[in-house]
Amino acid sequence: MARVCNKLNREFFNVPSYDLANLLLGKILIRKLDNGTVLKGRIVETECYPGGEDKASTTYGNRRTPANEPLYMQPGTAYVYMTYGMYHCFNISSSEPGGGVLLRAVEPLDGIGTMQELRLKKFKQRNKVLKEHELCNGPSKLCLSMGVTKDNCNKLDLCENTNLWIETDPDFAKDSKTVKTTRIGIDRAGPVWANKPFRFYIFGNGSISKQGVEM
Repeated sequence: MARVCNKLNREFFNVPSYDLANLLLGKILIRKLDNGTVLKGRIVETECYPGGEDKASTTYGNRRTPANEPLYMQPGTAYVYMTYGMYHCFNISSSEPGGGVLLRAVEPLDGIGTMQELRLKKFKQRNKVLKEHELCNGPSKLCLSMGVTKDNCNKLDLCENTNLWIETDPDFAKDSKTVKTTRIGIDRAGPVWANKPFRFYIFGNGSISKQGVEM
């Protein structure tokens, strides 16, 4: 039986990043490629970055640049940036000026063969086969497997765009346990902000990037 889904609207995204990070768990990320192929994955891990006083946010101190401009655009805007000069990370703006949510991991659902091909473009051994739970179990892996780059997805309006959007899934178990823990790789922000419980994931899901101590 086909899954019945509904595209998320502006009202859904127009909440603080902390709330949005929780609300996004279990939702379906959909990416339509230029050739018409549709990729789908369930969002299973997120991190919130509220901006302002958060020293781990790219908008710390209300810093505003052409690069982080999407985080100051209307809620539900895609913010895609490069890390280490070669990998991408995909964020979504929230209601706070400069606030947003990083998608850390998704559970592949549809288009898994294409996800394999997209991921393996970065491998010298093109015949390598990744397990399904390894395809999108990290922010950059997610972008590689779903064809999300700064060139093709940055500043897209997820409420209006037809190549990248998010839907709710009525079949998702609403009573699924979620874990609240610390964010990953932000020690440079200092202990106060590095230890904030700003990462969220679906307990027991095999596609998350890393287990954490529940807070």
